[in-house]
Amino acid sequence: MNKELTNKILITLAFLFAYRILSYIPVPGVNIDIIAAFFDSNSDNALGMVNMFSGNAVGRFSIISLGIMPYITASIIMELLAATFPALGQMKKERDGMTKYMQIIRYATVVITIVQAIGISMGLQTLGSGGQSAVMIDMSLFVPIAAASMLTGTMLLMWIGEQITQKGIGNGISLIIFAGIVSAMPSAIGGTINLLNSGEINFLVIIGILVVVLITIGVIIYIELGERRIPISYSRKTMMQNQNKRVMNYIPIKVNLSGVIPAIFASAILMMPTTLMSGSTNPTIQYISDILSPSGYLYNVMMFLGVVFFAFFYASITFNAKDISENLKKQGGFIPGVRPGKSTSEFLNEVASRLTVSGAIYLGLISTLPMLFVKMMGVPFYFGGVAVLIVVQVALDAMRKIEAQIYMGKYKTLNAVGL
Repeated sequence: MNKELTNKILITLAFLFAYRILSYIPVPGVNIDIIAAFFDSNSDNALGMVNMFSGNAVGRFSIISLGIMPYITASIIMELLAATFPALGQMKKERDGMTKYMQIIRYATVVITIVQAIGISMGLQTLGSGGQSAVMIDMSLFVPIAAASMLTGTMLLMWIGEQITQKGIGNGISLIIFAGIVSAMPSAIGGTINLLNSGEINFLVIIGILVVVLITIGVIIYIELGERRIPISYSRKTMMQNQNKRVMNYIPIKVNLSGVIPAIFASAILMMPTTLMSGSTNPTIQYISDILSPSGYLYNVMMFLGVVFFAFFYASITFNAKDISENLKKQGGFIPGVRPGKSTSEFLNEVASRLTVSGAIYLGLISTLPMLFVKMMGVPFYFGGVAVLIVVQVALDAMRKIEAQIYMGKYKTLNAVGL
């Protein structure tokens, strides 16, 4: 392993360690015991899912309780706007425009964070059992303090994510979500062992959970590495001009073009109403909240439909067949049997559409089936395929980046010795 790669890995680990430290810094003026007790009693519903994604930061009501979700929400909104308005889409393609584009995302993140922080802060008044308040100071003082604290925490997370992307290994935002999920695993394993020792869970159930997890991981790895390679031919002139360079002779199109974004977006939308209704004592609202619980069948049906919808929608944004066709034509390349230009674009769109059908169904099943299997086993805690999907995808991406760095180091060594 070369020195440059080692430094990047150490930088990544240092920033992730800083992220974990931030998750233990609580917002001033809250009663941590009441908040912890509330989340312990809601570990198997939407709040348990939110707490898991944040690495238990929500259960401690730390300054990073909102996590990186406001930034992700702002990014998704900007992606949708860029696909709708051509001027914004053109701004994203230009070098100077991309700087402005990212600045708009940061400003949008600030607005979303402030709105969410104020809403959560006001909801703490009746968080405890019997409507007990989790706030120990005057509300008129607590709300601005909490909003400023959580805004600072989210901005720090956004900065940490950008630093990891620029100076470390992999995508910083994805690695922050990855670290939050992985950090909750030891406590989940410990809780499972305690349930086994107390006789609340049978040993065969534990074996069943492990089988579900391993099958889920295997399916994710198999599908995520799958791609359709469309062959390309180049003119003789192009090959002569690039005889000393490696010219790719195929277009790789992944089975899952959308990545994990559809699952994250669908779960975020479905968790929002249940999270808002969880603190209510109204019987009707509580009934609706129970129906929309992640362990319920209605939630999983809606989750499947939401993931499929966003998979198609996001794939249509990220995969631009027209740009690929134009770039291929400029480079003197063509797909055998397909005319350059519009015909190539239509062919690529047709292939991408067929793959998106398979990818969307795969994402929908991975996001729902593991939770349903675990529910049938009678496990009293949250376990979902979305978390496994994120962990495996980020791990695969990090491995690809490390492998690319290793090969780059080998090429530099060969160039230095004149080979």
